[in-house]
Amino acid sequence: MNDQVLGVGDADFAQQVLASELPVVVDFWAPWCKPCQDVAPVIASMAETYAGKVRFVKLNVDENPEITSQMGIRGLPTLMLLRDGEVVNTKVGALPAAQITAWLDSRLNG
Repeated sequence: MNDQVLGVGDADFAQQVLASELPVVVDFWAPWCKPCQDVAPVIASMAETYAGKVRFVKLNVDENPEITSQMGIRGLPTLMLLRDGEVVNTKVGALPAAQITAWLDSRLNG
């Protein structure tokens, strides 16, 4: 994680994600997940690009079973966009940077 991507968990998910004034992209990941590792630098880069417009956080599913279950996470990596505490859209699987950017832009501007 870099300075732009905050690690969150069961204890602070509501405060850091659901109560955020900015839209939030949550990266649900696990340390053993190779596709998650592939997506991590894309998320870090996007966090810098969208600084001040979108908040980016990572949640380790192995360490945070409560939120993982509550959000219905069944595949990794899962990217979830939330606005005003509500899920706007979800993408599952390792996608190229261009597809992740297009997905986010379409949801922010749509």
